[in-house]
Amino acid sequence: MAPDAAALESLESLVQTACALLKQLQDVLSSIRNNPDAPPSSTTAEPSSSTAPLDALALARDSATLIRAHATKVSLLIINEPFTPSVVSSVLRELVSGPIPGLVASVQACDPSGYTLVFRNELAWRCQRVLAELADLLQRIPKDGKVLKKEKEGFGGAAGGKGSIASTGVLWAACDKVVALANGGVGGFFADKMGDTPAAPNKPNSTHNSAGPGALVNVEEEAAAGVVADPDRIRPRLESSLRRLRLVILLYQAITKRRMKKLPPFPPPSQTTSNNNNNNNNSNNNNNNNNNNNNDPIAAEGAKVPRRLDELSALLQKLPDRFGDLACAFYDLRPREIDEAMDQCFLDAFAVSELLGEGWDGQRDEFTEWTEKFQKEIKKA
Repeated sequence: MAPDAAALESLESLVQTACALLKQLQDVLSSIRNNPDAPPSSTTAEPSSSTAPLDALALARDSATLIRAHATKVSLLIINEPFTPSVVSSVLRELVSGPIPGLVASVQACDPSGYTLVFRNELAWRCQRVLAELADLLQRIPKDGKVLKKEKEGFGGAAGGKGSIASTGVLWAACDKVVALANGGVGGFFADKMGDTPAAPNKPNSTHNSAGPGALVNVEEEAAAGVVADPDRIRPRLESSLRRLRLVILLYQAITKRRMKKLPPFPPPSQTTSNNNNNNNNSNNNNNNNNNNNNDPIAAEGAKVPRRLDELSALLQKLPDRFGDLACAFYDLRPREIDEAMDQCFLDAFAVSELLGEGWDGQRDEFTEWTEKFQKEIKKA
């Protein structure tokens, strides 16, 4: 029996509304990513009457999981007989009323002062991908009251595009990436970020720009073997650079073990309390909380952790290009460019060691002594 015309019309209207909402919320997330200095927005989802602050990562994880589950239902409903518009509409209403705004609310609740700016931007980007892929799937819901034809159902859609099953798979992957980010938290994200600078490298003939410190060791060892006549003293520069590069590799490994795997909880306790006070519009309690933080050096240092990590991220973002420039300078055998690239490259690595020299509580520890030795060695090398 053909679906009821009114139910079909209602479904089409609901799909249009949902897609318009998804477009609007993608713009919200894009604005968050493009305006890092903007203050956190009020959340799309209404906060509960509880005084507990919103857990941004739990909300992101739960919302992405629900979107994945509901999208799976939609995907099955549009390829299996009988096609029932009212059932599809019910699933869409659940999506629009809960997990979709919840996903955006999680990004809005991810305050950079508590979670770091770079982490919030990553969460916003991953959530934006979820919304984009969900919109793509919703646009495949049939309007004629019939399930999708085989050519639009599988992995190859009309005109060579994705079919609905392939589209669902891409959406699953996007949701899984949000869940993985939320489960790993800020600590896991930065540990992975340190690991992205490879200690065991690509071969030098791949590309200069892909060179991390480990890759550059291979590049320079190969270049050193090719230096025969050396009027510009390239070989001593190579040897000095290789010694420093090996030290930088050790630094990255030590940072991952001694700092990234020992990060405190996020957001810092002082930030959580401050957000709680803001949600209650209780300025007196907020002022008292700030005074308490000023009197508690450990809490004050904890509040600095997100800023330190953002500074670290900015340095790490520069380093691959620095290493690439150094590799190019050695390939071209240009002494002045080599000296300039070496200075810049190892000054940045030195700055990383300075930034993370003290523990997250602001105190000296075993790693502090290690970084001081590293700094002496890299100057001497």
